[in-house]
Amino acid sequence: MAPHHLPFYLAPGSGTDVLMVVMGIFLIGTVLWVGTLYWRLHSLPERMAHKSQKLQFEFVAVLGLISLFTHMHVFWVAGLLLALIDIPDFGTPLRSIADSVEKIADATPAEVSEAGQPGPAAPQQTGPAKEREHSHV
Repeated sequence: MAPHHLPFYLAPGSGTDVLMVVMGIFLIGTVLWVGTLYWRLHSLPERMAHKSQKLQFEFVAVLGLISLFTHMHVFWVAGLLLALIDIPDFGTPLRSIADSVEKIADATPAEVSEAGQPGPAAPQQTGPAKEREHSHV
């Protein structure tokens, strides 16, 4: 003896509960949206370091993974700070200095000929340059 006019939120006895189906779809969509938002927020330091071509990009990525698996936010904050900080490149100038010193060390002075005039440079190599030539490292 059900009344003839039921509100829309009550399921009829012989049909599908439309409100429950709509709310289920809404719940699944909301969970997917919140999950996507979480993943985008979690990968923010990595995307920032990648976009600005930072030297410490790999370190920031590892910190993001550690924070994801340990649920410790300090790693995420450290990765975010590293993504924002621009660490100076000390390697390139030091490599240039090392290459220049190596070129200077490999240069041999011109041999003096018997007449006292400087002659062409001798192709002799001594010291570390000769050792490097024979080593296969």
